[in-house]
Amino acid sequence: MTDRLKIALAQFSQNVGDLRGNADAMLVARSKHMGADLIAFPELQLIGYPTEDLVLKPALHAEAEAELQRMAKVTADGGPGMLVGTTHVRDRLLYNAVAVLDGGEVIATVLKHELPNYGVFDEKRVFASGPLPGPVNFRGVRIGIPICEDMWLSPVCECLAETGAEILISPNASPYELGKDDRRLSAGVGRVTETGLPLVMLNRVGGQDEVVFDGTSYVMNPDRSLAVGFREWDEQIIVTDWTRTADGWRCAPGEVATHDDDLTSIYHAMIVGLRDYVTRNRFPGVVLGLSGGIDSALSAAVAVDALGADKVWCVMMPSRFTSQESLDDAAECARLLGVRLDSVPIGAAMDAFDGMLSPLFEGRGRDIAEENIQSRIRGVTLMALSNKFGPMLLTTGNKSEMSVGYATIYGDMAGGYSVLKDVYKTTVFELSRWRNANLPRLGVGATGLVMPERVITKPPSAELRDNQKDQDSLPPYDDLDAILLDLVEHERSVEDVVAKGFDRETVVKIERLLHVAEYKRRQAPPGVKIGRRSFGRDRRYPITHAFRTVR
Repeated sequence: MTDRLKIALAQFSQNVGDLRGNADAMLVARSKHMGADLIAFPELQLIGYPTEDLVLKPALHAEAEAELQRMAKVTADGGPGMLVGTTHVRDRLLYNAVAVLDGGEVIATVLKHELPNYGVFDEKRVFASGPLPGPVNFRGVRIGIPICEDMWLSPVCECLAETGAEILISPNASPYELGKDDRRLSAGVGRVTETGLPLVMLNRVGGQDEVVFDGTSYVMNPDRSLAVGFREWDEQIIVTDWTRTADGWRCAPGEVATHDDDLTSIYHAMIVGLRDYVTRNRFPGVVLGLSGGIDSALSAAVAVDALGADKVWCVMMPSRFTSQESLDDAAECARLLGVRLDSVPIGAAMDAFDGMLSPLFEGRGRDIAEENIQSRIRGVTLMALSNKFGPMLLTTGNKSEMSVGYATIYGDMAGGYSVLKDVYKTTVFELSRWRNANLPRLGVGATGLVMPERVITKPPSAELRDNQKDQDSLPPYDDLDAILLDLVEHERSVEDVVAKGFDRETVVKIERLLHVAEYKRRQAPPGVKIGRRSFGRDRRYPITHAFRTVR
């Protein structure tokens, strides 16, 4: 009977669909930890996650099986066994699985039982549910392998404990959400309390389109103490030492990393999401409009921190409504960030559109139509630079604007990615102040100020007409965001929000704007998910519907 075990835990990133690259990375990691008995990797590490409908391709599973067999053969050298997240086809059904490799072969395949079907998860759409599993006998130790959601709910872990599991290792692909690290710990406490077994929660890091993974893997002993806690956002391999005692297996204490505060966490999520989106889609960098306002200033700062100043190109596109203050602020922001800044005045294009449309617009005053033309001219200009030179266009709109439709489709919404898509305006202000005072650990940008203080303190304005301010037609952002948090994040009714002290007419207006702007959000670029109800991934509303919580 084995009384000691060394388990290497790999908190890894992955590249969806790059099966050879993912397999090679796991084999390299194994080769560097030959003193371990076992090396474990996160959920679906061979395939990547989330794969969405890519996982329905038979060719992908054929390649996955070939790579898995190649990896299994390597374990014939007597070194560490491997826990590898992959897919598995059995009786024409597709499963989310973990393969256990040892002695040159696949010694066991565990199928995921609980399939999440909420938020960003659509697993019931593509996977079949496996039976309640029993433990795997690995070198004389009975290891239970609850796969992600199997750990978050009770039945699988209880079944594993009842059928003789001694250690629980849970490979996860648990995306980042603000405050989710506490929920992961709470889930672990629940399972350890119920089973009396030690638990490994092994998560991944890195970005995949709109979701990012923050890691925060941990090992929890039977007394619910944390033996090991991984850093957020970093790839890490930690070799853990396990001993069988009279009371069961225990992991020797190691480093327990502290977690970021909320603003640091959000900023790092934006860095990771943008960095991996740009690099994995092989863009040479990004281009964005720098207006002198806070949204574009913060977007530019995140881009520099994610990619480096040499990969960020900022463009000022002034019109006759652009203030000298905005020109000065944009120039100073670019100087502080160390980025290239070009100016492309759009007055001539505005005049051309006025001339083109004047026969049709005759007799009508200037209104939102002309304002939107300016935004679309800027979108066309930036897309032209993107097409000609290759950088991805980074959009700069925030969640408050997208909620109420204060964004121009085919204008400032044009682009390939948005770091502020799930960030409300009040948080934009907080993040800007935070970044001016802090250098993010993951950032490669400059220390010190990244935007002039005036960018943060001046009243926000789209500058599409004379003396325009956002709050000409919107409530103060503190009130707007509080109302949106209730309507969007918590799905509360108008009456519920009004009962909290908000003006009824204002809340009714905001709910109406929220619903009528759905068609715009369907055409918005992807952006990093921060909260529990991001547009597109989590909150999926019909464009056409007549329901209102007040009539």
